[in-house]
Amino acid sequence: MAEKVIAFSLDELRKRKSVKWRFYEKDVLPLPVAEMDFPIAEPIKAALREMIDSSDAGYLGPFPELFKSFQKFSNELWGWNPDVTQMRTATDVGVGVVEVMRILIQPGDKVLLNSPVYDNMWRWIAEVKAELVDVPLKRNQLEYSLDLDAIESAYRTGVKVHLLCSPHNPVGTVFNELTLSKLADLARHYQVIIISDEVHAPLTFAEHKFIPFLKVSDTAREIGITVTSASKTFNLAGLKCALIITENENLKEKINAMPISVAYRASLFGAAAATAAMSESNEWLTGVLLTLDENRKLIAKLIDSKIPSIRYRIPDFGYLAWLDVAALELGDDPAKILLERGRLAVNGGHMYGPSNLSFIRFNFGTSPEIITEAFNRILQTHV
Repeated sequence: MAEKVIAFSLDELRKRKSVKWRFYEKDVLPLPVAEMDFPIAEPIKAALREMIDSSDAGYLGPFPELFKSFQKFSNELWGWNPDVTQMRTATDVGVGVVEVMRILIQPGDKVLLNSPVYDNMWRWIAEVKAELVDVPLKRNQLEYSLDLDAIESAYRTGVKVHLLCSPHNPVGTVFNELTLSKLADLARHYQVIIISDEVHAPLTFAEHKFIPFLKVSDTAREIGITVTSASKTFNLAGLKCALIITENENLKEKINAMPISVAYRASLFGAAAATAAMSESNEWLTGVLLTLDENRKLIAKLIDSKIPSIRYRIPDFGYLAWLDVAALELGDDPAKILLERGRLAVNGGHMYGPSNLSFIRFNFGTSPEIITEAFNRILQTHV
């Protein structure tokens, strides 16, 4: 039986070299960057050690074992058996999405997203010089869903690409199969390509069901492209390797028109680590989900006991909490005030869309002690 994965102590974490632990001054508790504070899985460590010991640090070329491992991994998790001949590597999810858009659209074409959404998606659209179309998620209290009527209205205006965040960061929602199927039908009718960013998908909790977009229907396969990576699930962001996946010959041919450098700019270490992650590290993943499940519920308990005016919906996946702190009266940028007064770093809601100023995104992929200290700092700021 899998055991919980235990996070490093704060003293150990402060020795890390990643931006999460180097960007802020030493007295700041940093919980904005979407990476976890856990040790990586032993099979990943072993694969990397073997390469280092043999001085195998060259360029990435063909790496079919990566595609096979993803195929097996996705089949075991979701019953989805993607075609390995329709997979390509990219440096990371962001690079993959940007390069796919460069193939599909021209500068000035319309690209749609659904706020509040991962802040880099806004930047990706700007990078390809597209016209951004924001169709916000429908919100009922803290329950979010895709607004299919509003999406259809936007599609009618000539949207070429829809960037779908699935499951949806930062609101913590996993979309159901019926919604995704209707979305695919709309996209086909209006000749829209959906690029589905599914990087958080393996971290979906047991009571929810994640559906890969390309598994939804024949229509979804006709108009869909998935971009994903082991980076978020297995804490490998710095190793730089993502996957671009199609299940349609026409889209495959379009993707194959990307420069060959898109694949070669990924990392050899990243490909090896991702392969070990998806083929040998399922027990570690189960342990991480046990830990994250306790942590997401701990947040609810801390809110109830310390600051019940914070509004919080326990997320369906991952390690990112979307907290409405409007009642704390911290202004239009509560993250700035929390940093200044409480020495707590989180992401402000304004990063994810202009209508979310009262929110913060809080990373709970860490220890219960750090989560508790973070809420103590919020409480001190509020008082």
